[in-house]
Amino acid sequence: MPLGNINRQNFKSIFFPPRILMQQLNSVLLFRSVLGWKGFGKWLARHSFKSIPVSAGAIGMGCIGFPNHPVWEVTNRCNLNCIHCHTEGGRKLDDELDAERAKDLIDQLAEIESFRMLVYTGGEPFMREDLFELLDHSRKAGFVNVIASNGTMIDDEVARDLKRVGVAAIAVSLDSNNCLIHNNIRNSPNAFEKAMAGIKSLKKAGILLQVNTTAMDINFKDLDNLIDLVEELDSGIMLMYQLVPVGRGTEISRSALDMDYNKRLLTFLSEAQKNKSVLIEPVAGPQYWAHLMEKSGRNSDRWLKKANNAFYGCTAGRGLVYVKANGEIWPCPFVELSAGNITDSSFKDIWENGEIFKTLRDRENRLKGECGSCRYNSICGGCRGRALAYSGDYMDEDPSCFLQKVKPVEPARIKGR
Repeated sequence: MPLGNINRQNFKSIFFPPRILMQQLNSVLLFRSVLGWKGFGKWLARHSFKSIPVSAGAIGMGCIGFPNHPVWEVTNRCNLNCIHCHTEGGRKLDDELDAERAKDLIDQLAEIESFRMLVYTGGEPFMREDLFELLDHSRKAGFVNVIASNGTMIDDEVARDLKRVGVAAIAVSLDSNNCLIHNNIRNSPNAFEKAMAGIKSLKKAGILLQVNTTAMDINFKDLDNLIDLVEELDSGIMLMYQLVPVGRGTEISRSALDMDYNKRLLTFLSEAQKNKSVLIEPVAGPQYWAHLMEKSGRNSDRWLKKANNAFYGCTAGRGLVYVKANGEIWPCPFVELSAGNITDSSFKDIWENGEIFKTLRDRENRLKGECGSCRYNSICGGCRGRALAYSGDYMDEDPSCFLQKVKPVEPARIKGR
């Protein structure tokens, strides 16, 4: 049943209670410590204040940024046809939420006190005609707005309007500093040029830039130069995704990084991060935080206890929730399992009582194989999307984990599951 617009005048500020900000600070300080992050001071001076709204409500660092926050696929429509798109973006789905249902969803998400930032994604969010109306609604509901976009539909006027409706950051996808490689991945001859123009407009409007990248064998050798470009663009945050063979990614599953390349990527990121001011976090590589603890020699029980309050590894269903364009509720964009639909049940009931969410929140007892017995279970937990794609069981071990040398296997979906 529609709940109508809720009054959020008593919605807690992103600065309250102070313990949330302290927890964010403690997380990034531990990250700096175990990494030896020399660029921390520069990040603190240039990006930290603008990053506070983007991380509103965060209780630590984890996959796809941090827990807790919702990500909403506002439409399946897209103006590009990217080879790795997990949503298989293109045409509008017949059962996408209309404006009334969409606003009701926002109101229901706003009932969850720990949700203070809402990510709009797609498809391409700017393909939705009522996007600004929805952004304004979520701003009035108390949310900090963030958008994930391919950047090609942003100009100076759009950027000014985004600022007006409370958009704190835009995550623009860049897959290479080489325009030919980026355009090849995006299936467009001018996607790179348009994305760079969009970034210029966002910077002019004073909106924090985040860059999202998907690492795969096609662009692996370019990642070093791409990070240099991201630094030059003065981006505050960079999310380094790994290709998970879901959606259109199943067609290029051989491009996904195996165990060896997972380790190489996370080792590379830990080295690349040291002198950069952009904060780089992996997605679908939850071994990163355990890797940092081991690499720094801070893997004793005492240090792990500290890490438990800062690093969360895979956050699927344990802080992150992904809402599909038709109202289905998934734990993560890569865990293609529905816990329910807001057209049939309230979001709060699904979020609090959905069996999938209950299972994921009990990973210390429910994970299987090497992930179940791993001492880094609480700060890593393995990629649940990769486990599902490769074995058909979202609680199985992560086949690309190098911490306990799990044997890699072929993706179950490619085998015809």
